[in-house]
Amino acid sequence: MDDKKNIILAVLLTAAILFGWPYVSRYVFPAANPPATKIEGGKTTPVAAPGTDAADGPVVIRDRTAVLRESPRIPIRTPKLAGSINLKGARIDDIVLPTYKETIAKDSPDVRLYSPSGTQDAYFAGFGWQGEGLKTPNKDTVWTASGKELTPTSPVTLSWNNGAGQLFEIRLTVDQNYMITAAQKLSNSGRGAVGVKPYGYISRLGVPKDPDTWTIHVGPMGVFNGAANYDVNYKDLDKGPSTQSFQSKGGWIGFTDKYWLSALVPAADADFAGQFRKGAGTQYQADAALAQTMVAPGKAATQTLRLFVGAKEVKTLEAYQDAGVPLFDRAIDWGWFYWFEKPIFALLHWLFEHIGNFGVAIICLTFVVRALMFPVAQRQFASMAAMRAVQPKMKALQEKYKDDKQQLQVKMMELYKAEKVNPLAGCLPIFIQIPIFFALYKVLQLTIEMRHQPFVLWIKDLSAPDPLHILNLFGLLPFTPPSFLAIGVLALLLGISMYFQFKLNPAQMDPMQQQVFSIMPWMMMFIMAPFAAGLLVYWITNNCLSMAQQWWLYRRHPVLNTTATAK
Repeated sequence: MDDKKNIILAVLLTAAILFGWPYVSRYVFPAANPPATKIEGGKTTPVAAPGTDAADGPVVIRDRTAVLRESPRIPIRTPKLAGSINLKGARIDDIVLPTYKETIAKDSPDVRLYSPSGTQDAYFAGFGWQGEGLKTPNKDTVWTASGKELTPTSPVTLSWNNGAGQLFEIRLTVDQNYMITAAQKLSNSGRGAVGVKPYGYISRLGVPKDPDTWTIHVGPMGVFNGAANYDVNYKDLDKGPSTQSFQSKGGWIGFTDKYWLSALVPAADADFAGQFRKGAGTQYQADAALAQTMVAPGKAATQTLRLFVGAKEVKTLEAYQDAGVPLFDRAIDWGWFYWFEKPIFALLHWLFEHIGNFGVAIICLTFVVRALMFPVAQRQFASMAAMRAVQPKMKALQEKYKDDKQQLQVKMMELYKAEKVNPLAGCLPIFIQIPIFFALYKVLQLTIEMRHQPFVLWIKDLSAPDPLHILNLFGLLPFTPPSFLAIGVLALLLGISMYFQFKLNPAQMDPMQQQVFSIMPWMMMFIMAPFAAGLLVYWITNNCLSMAQQWWLYRRHPVLNTTATAK
């Protein structure tokens, strides 16, 4: 009767894990990157970038090329940025990243971040002034440019005279990476003093394709008064209130995507008012307004804002942080294990830079982790061997007290104490592996340095799931299995390696535990199949090293090996 009950419980537990996991992971873990390749007819082909429906809004969506031709523009050319400045409205609304591609296809277009108003996925930034009693520039103002293009060695100054004694100027400079600096100058030749408040804004239409999850924040974000704020998301602004405001000394404000960031950065000692706003339809805006300045007749005042628009490269963000941008590395949502994930990333990236293959770097990282955990693992294996040694005594107790479960538990505890064994000691390395696994998971999902990195053969992107699926005969059958059933070669190798690893462990005395452990490798195969291929490479390597370490232990201590194999 007990055996039947245990079997039923094992089946129910298996079903709960297999069918419940997709729903749990949807809210807890973000999906791996979309597959960079697919297998069709036994051949590996790139996956095209998915299209995006036109976002709802008050503006009719038009062709980007046509919109770009409609206004006078100044080109932007740097090693990492390309695009143009719209002289109508002084908007930076055309930015692409020439060092990043949408997909791994050879003809893939560059990643586009900014697009002008009136186009699909409109996304742009601008600078202006608020003032009382004077005419300030607006979105229809056409500015005059002093230069022909904005490069790291050639700044551009935009100017506009309001005809009432005030001259507005925006001097734009750009560095070798992704930071544009706007020095906003007001020269007052009028009869009276004027009060002005310089500001910058970032506007976007629609929400990004990247999901905002419990572990990875995508959406409005900023650093206010020395603390990173991930609390605002698009749904909050949709539900209301439609405006959320912050007062801060230093910091920054903007929108973060999974790999990209657009942020306004005041001076580190500047007081500013930041706010996120919801407009018509799916329009969102982030603003940063500096303190008001009174400009006397015959005087001028200059205040500076910076605009970051680019990729969230770890070293680049850290360099800006070292140069005075507060907590800029927190644009990457490292989460609670920040202190642990950063070293994992640093080591993995260092290995990648020296090896040149990201998959091999993951394997080497696994060797390093196993070497650091070697003493802990040795204690685990010694505990497992000790458990094997006391199994005959445990069986004798089970036979003697098979009708008295309570007394059996008491005698078992006495046996553990007398033999100095701990049945839970073998679980310690597993618990230690959890933060390491989660840190690697976050590194693979968050850092752009790992995006589109190939390994070998059909694995062209280790941050995406294995594209080779067994259920469609490796692409020979004309269908793509759902993610829950998309068992790839790596997932199968994971299940097999875990199966043999469990076979080396001492058999559990409780039938229920035996059944659970017998199906655990295959449950993990289904659970891990949709995860990034790099994670599976890590876990498979770790399983193989664990088996090698057990084999070495038994070879070194023949008595343990005899005990382990004696039945």
